[in-house]
Amino acid sequence: MTTESPSPATRALLEGFPVSVRLPVQWGDQDAFGHVNNTVYLRWFETARIAYSDRAGLLQIDQSQRLAPILAAVSCNYRRQIRFPDTVWIGARVSRLGRTSLTMQHRVVSERQEQIAAEGDCVVVTFDYQLQKPVPVPEELRLALRRLEGQALENRPPAPETPSA
Repeated sequence: MTTESPSPATRALLEGFPVSVRLPVQWGDQDAFGHVNNTVYLRWFETARIAYSDRAGLLQIDQSQRLAPILAAVSCNYRRQIRFPDTVWIGARVSRLGRTSLTMQHRVVSERQEQIAAEGDCVVVTFDYQLQKPVPVPEELRLALRRLEGQALENRPPAPETPSA
């Protein structure tokens, strides 16, 4: 992960994503067909989700109460193949904030192609590990998410569909 700035083309493709990370494609990320394996995208989503969570304070939920985030669902739409060598930018943003969960959107942009390579969503639940059940998103986390996103999230309209290339 680096702190370099994306190119203007990549920046435009990541508009609306307050957190993004840059990762080099590794030779071992490829499968027998010579492109990045589908499971790697989910790890990239996770890396961006952790960076977002760290900035928003989601990783600092009150551990004394045994509250922590748990991943409930994840999906990915593959748009373009990525091959080594390349570098990708993975954006993360919250698109919906519910009572006990939030939905995050991810976007993978190939530097080499200057195109969106994949997009996906995940649902993260605030979970009480002692009681083994979802609990309301803490108010301090709601405030942190609103600050990071720059708007109220409870009534945020759905993100526009990105056309396939």
